[in-house]
Amino acid sequence: MQVTPGRRRVMAAVAISMAGVMAATGCSGGSDDDDGDTITLVVDTFGVFGYDELYRQFEEENPGIRIEARGENLGVGDYTQQLQQALAAGEGAGDVVAIEEGVLVDFLATPEQFVDLRDYLDVEEIQARYLPWVWEAGFAGDQLVGLGTDIGSMGLCFRRDLFEQAGLPTDRQQLSEQLQTWDDYIALGQQFMQANTGAAFIDGATNVYNATLMQFAGEGPGYTYFNEDDEFVMEENPAVRQAFDLTLQMIEAGLSAGIQTFSEEWTAGFQNNAFATVACPAWMLGQIAENHGDAGAGLWDVTTIPGSGGNWGGSWLAVTTQSEHPEEAARLVEFLTRPEGQLAAFEAAGRLPSLPELLQSDEVLAMTNEYFSNAPVGQLFAEGAQELRPVYLGADNQAVRTEVENVLRAVEQGNISPQDAWNEAVDNARNVVD
Repeated sequence: MQVTPGRRRVMAAVAISMAGVMAATGCSGGSDDDDGDTITLVVDTFGVFGYDELYRQFEEENPGIRIEARGENLGVGDYTQQLQQALAAGEGAGDVVAIEEGVLVDFLATPEQFVDLRDYLDVEEIQARYLPWVWEAGFAGDQLVGLGTDIGSMGLCFRRDLFEQAGLPTDRQQLSEQLQTWDDYIALGQQFMQANTGAAFIDGATNVYNATLMQFAGEGPGYTYFNEDDEFVMEENPAVRQAFDLTLQMIEAGLSAGIQTFSEEWTAGFQNNAFATVACPAWMLGQIAENHGDAGAGLWDVTTIPGSGGNWGGSWLAVTTQSEHPEEAARLVEFLTRPEGQLAAFEAAGRLPSLPELLQSDEVLAMTNEYFSNAPVGQLFAEGAQELRPVYLGADNQAVRTEVENVLRAVEQGNISPQDAWNEAVDNARNVVD
């Protein structure tokens, strides 16, 4: 099975925030249309979920329901802030909302803002589909808040044309064998930079930092900034320090373009050939194709990530108590996350299914991606995915992550020395926790 590149959406439209859409439409969550016979279900997501065709299918199978999609291609930070504000205000949130792994614990702390999906769905049948840890992560106590959409098995995306210009291997299997460790990755990056292609080797420090952090935490303690008792342990956790120091090493080696992931500069960087590699959880494939557009088709490829793999990302879909149509919204959540829906999202946007049935299926394992030089993305991302170890992220994970990323960007910009960076990051993180 092969994924074909879709048409790139107009980026100006993407910049409309959920708040702006709500102001323009005057709606808060779902609403009845003027004719009284059709209801609207508002779905709030971020990034690229690949749901467009699924929305159309649901509408065809459910006459009288119209879906309004909002927020797609908003960065997860902006999206999360807007969703938190809408929930706190008691109005403005969608009927169905996506919640990203890194902030899931925050939203589970206020389960009263979401319906219990057990009231509307046959959860016994649904539970049997899931990886156990993905299923369990959607609960707040006994309340089922969300159903998992995807998991973030990791790979490494690279520009074949820029590698060729630099005289580096472009065969994905050869690269996989050459990039066994992150030291191998740095050494290859130094070779690339010596070729003076005009591009940096890495898009930005924060992207590779988060990828290595989740990898090291997964193979180590199983948590990052907070342990499972929600105690702040950043300074004591060797996984955090290891990822931080490794990222500083890459910055000092001159490998980074210094671009903030998901920013406008990042989008421009794809089109301006600003960098040659991106740490790639499966969902990043959709982001790259969307940001680089049709011009990038066939320029990109995917190989295995250095080290032991790991999981970064994944989301859950929940129904807010602001919805006037919770039963229909719950049915939509089930529809989008059932095997057919998760397979379609993987085809459309690279979102790796969180269902073992699919991870072992011929449909997934045989899947290639035309945009990424016909890379065998199914085999690459699904292999070993069922053994991925979940990483615990505390309630203040997003706030701490932002502080640490800010320090790393300041090092890239020459505003903080690498020698002072760790203490600065720990102090700033502790301040937001205290």
